[in-house]
Amino acid sequence: MDKKTLVTIKNQLLEEKERLEKELLEFAKKNKNLNDDYEAEFPEYGNKEDENAAEVAAYGDRLSLEHTLEKQLADVKKALASLAKDTYGICKYCGKPIEEKRLLVRSTSTSCVDCKKKLKGE
Repeated sequence: MDKKTLVTIKNQLLEEKERLEKELLEFAKKNKNLNDDYEAEFPEYGNKEDENAAEVAAYGDRLSLEHTLEKQLADVKKALASLAKDTYGICKYCGKPIEEKRLLVRSTSTSCVDCKKKLKGE
């Protein structure tokens, strides 16, 4: 893969990392004891029964979203680390280069299209 494409992908990854961290901080705090971990904040709507129910529902939504965003952020950080080690763009299953088009569309991909299809049973 040429250097220009790698720079483009790195910039995409850095922008995605920033976006994910910003989105997480809208409803969660960074865990001081665990690196790369966030803790969703429990919302406070009031003391009435319906407000308490809404708080629990909103907190459940926040936990689910936190988990999803943390997973995406971890994938981005892994991709950035592999870029730094010059191991980026290699399929973890077959060891062949991942198609450039695939990486430009989904920069956190760790498998080539053929291996992904095999895994999905296609």
